[in-house]
Amino acid sequence: MFKITGLFLMITLIFSGCVSNKKFNKMKTEAQQNYDALSGKNQKLETDLKGCNDKTAELTQANTSLQDENSNLKKHVDQLKENNTTMLKQLEGLSVLTSTQAASIKQSLENIGAKDIYIADLQKEMARKDSLNMALVLNLKGAIGDLNDKDINIKVDKGVVFIDISDKLLFTSGKYDIRQQAQTVLGKVATVLKAQPNIDFMVEGHTDNVKYNKPPLVDNWDLSVKRATAVVRVLQKKYGLDPTHITAAGRSEYAPIASNDNAEGRATNRRTRIVILPELDQFFKLLEPKQ
Repeated sequence: MFKITGLFLMITLIFSGCVSNKKFNKMKTEAQQNYDALSGKNQKLETDLKGCNDKTAELTQANTSLQDENSNLKKHVDQLKENNTTMLKQLEGLSVLTSTQAASIKQSLENIGAKDIYIADLQKEMARKDSLNMALVLNLKGAIGDLNDKDINIKVDKGVVFIDISDKLLFTSGKYDIRQQAQTVLGKVATVLKAQPNIDFMVEGHTDNVKYNKPPLVDNWDLSVKRATAVVRVLQKKYGLDPTHITAAGRSEYAPIASNDNAEGRATNRRTRIVILPELDQFFKLLEPKQ
């Protein structure tokens, strides 16, 4: 930046003695505009670089955690194999056991080993699911950008991805028509979900505990369901998400995440939640006996 400033001053000094004041002022203005444009581009590049570095750090941390967990599982399986081998060798030297008894104990040990391997497979599959969820969360945060955390919150809890969007962002108070500016946010969420065509998700409407009765709606149950279906229609009809993978639900006031005793808590509870449902069918397949 100092080089650019020096160059600008040099050009100013050279041309101030060679051209008329009018031409000089015009060239000075153009040089200043070029300088401002370059400064703006430089600032944007620095911001983009910081964002890339932050995302790289998050991915590196997630990868390190998964590698540590995989290493611990491998050590556990190796220890079990070593224990089984030791016990089998001890059995071979026991003359007091009949061959039938020894065979029975050996079979039991083999079954235990098979179950341990089976458990290790389940843990590995769960770790893979956690990794996919982490990638999904990072993609969602990257797509949404710098939106106020009070208006939208993305998290993973017990293997499930939750996207909470405040009703202040989506709806006018007491209404269930989607705000025009909220369509952009839903579009960004839809872009990420559309890239995962096999996942199922639920759209939940939530309210505070303030009584509601505005015909044709009679209570918070009606309002929460209407808001959920309004979001679903936008995701399906405007952004092309497959309706066979979507569920709309109303939770009314009965699943609060903050106290309804104050205005701030009630505002937090008025939200729409998108729940990325776990792939239970794939998990249950792991529980089926191997043929």
